[in-house]
Amino acid sequence: MSRTLASLSLLVLAACGGAPASPASSPPPSPPVPASAVAVVAPPAVAPASSAPRLAFRVTYEGGTDAPAVEGRLLVSMTSMEGAKNPFDLGWDHMRDQWLAAALVGPVTRGQSVEVDPDALAWPSPFSKAPTGKYRIAARLVRAGGADTLTGPVAEQTIDPAHAGVVELRLASAMEHAKPPEDSEGVSLVHFESRLLSAFYGRSITIDAIVILPAGYGSEPRRKYPTEYFVTGFGGTFDRYARGAAASRKARIDAGYPPLVRVILPGMIPTGHHVFADSLNDGPWGHALVEELIPELERRFALRAEPRARLLAGHSSGGWSSLWLQITHPDFFGGTWSTAPDPVDFRSFVTVDVTPGSKDDFFRNKDGSPRMLVRDHGKDVAPMEDFARYEDVSGDVSVLGTFNWVFSPRGPRGEPLPLFDRATGEQDPAVQRAWEKWDIRKVLDAGWPKLGPKLKGKLHAFAGGADTFHLNESLAFLCDFLKAKWNKPGDATCELVPDKTHFDLLGDVKDPKSLVWRIEHEMAAAAGAK
Repeated sequence: MSRTLASLSLLVLAACGGAPASPASSPPPSPPVPASAVAVVAPPAVAPASSAPRLAFRVTYEGGTDAPAVEGRLLVSMTSMEGAKNPFDLGWDHMRDQWLAAALVGPVTRGQSVEVDPDALAWPSPFSKAPTGKYRIAARLVRAGGADTLTGPVAEQTIDPAHAGVVELRLASAMEHAKPPEDSEGVSLVHFESRLLSAFYGRSITIDAIVILPAGYGSEPRRKYPTEYFVTGFGGTFDRYARGAAASRKARIDAGYPPLVRVILPGMIPTGHHVFADSLNDGPWGHALVEELIPELERRFALRAEPRARLLAGHSSGGWSSLWLQITHPDFFGGTWSTAPDPVDFRSFVTVDVTPGSKDDFFRNKDGSPRMLVRDHGKDVAPMEDFARYEDVSGDVSVLGTFNWVFSPRGPRGEPLPLFDRATGEQDPAVQRAWEKWDIRKVLDAGWPKLGPKLKGKLHAFAGGADTFHLNESLAFLCDFLKAKWNKPGDATCELVPDKTHFDLLGDVKDPKSLVWRIEHEMAAAAGAK
């Protein structure tokens, strides 16, 4: 994950559809958009003749001669921060250096202009409150239906936002897309049509995977390999990992990694990360993986089709996914090595106690101070409420919204019920109770008589002691639970690595002292790889 707001909130829900998906994938149909994420913006009010006109943005769609009409969520961003070439590309420690306005527009035809009132739906406050200064300003259209995003050039000018009148912006004809990734030596891109998911969504849905083969694969016709199933974190798209697969393969071969087949499993869909759970809102991703995709891969590639040789790993949301898959399919997989997992004990859900009966507020600590979501090497840099407010304007689904789609019951309009009130931060007791069945520590505790014997030696979890999103606090609870249940070496591994953050926990793949090196060698040993 990068440190930009765009990648923290990577998947945008446009007004009438989902976020952009990789060209190779088949995302689920667009979910209903939460009311908090939608505002139909009226044209700027006409200022009285005696006053200077207030700021408005006129955005012109400069499509080519055959450009189709477009619609979606039109965003205008501006910043005066030094060194920020593009106002959309600021880090989380500069959230309040970005001004963001949104409007739902369309259909917009080539050459047509639309106006955005930057006081109607804006972050961090109406643009008219911004000081006079030199700003870089740009427009972006997140298109409905999961189509490519349109971008515009950055304009730079000095304005008084309270009395600037109309500022002209453009949307370029080019769209943000690249040639889809292709197979390469030792890398196969798989797009498997899932019967289970297609039935759930009522149209063809694929599960996409990137299969990375070890050196020498195929040189021994009868040889079969153990497999590492690695689930990507939030923002880990198919395209991103597919484009880096060849380089990743070469780095491991050059460093002498053991001969495992690595299967990369991107977890992103328009509603966020599906975490390979069987969800009321997102569909049966867990069963589709276990009952459909993995058997297909074992037919297509030289993989050992036995539990001991099916190994799980993942980071962040992928860390949670891999733990969940191991716990819910204990006889199918031979172990998980999960790093920086999303909350595994709901007594600390990114610092908030969300267990039934908790009165914790998502925005404020008990002493009234702001509840912080992000820290950088121990320094708090972004409050939880800022992320919620930013999402309300951008329409993004990120750490505060993605799990509603997995964990929550449906509301009256078909959308998942939110865990907390986006205006006040207050939790909904009914949603708390619905979320309880997804609390990994509680699931283990409730099912321990049967699960304990099946999972002994299979659970390996790690987090940095200074995790960027406070995920170490949740894992610490799980570590205490496992220590209370098992106390012999090898029963389970649950470690907090001092001073490591969310982003440097794994270390360099070429470093024999890194955690990633250790994990893949432990996997090979567990599977009996030679």
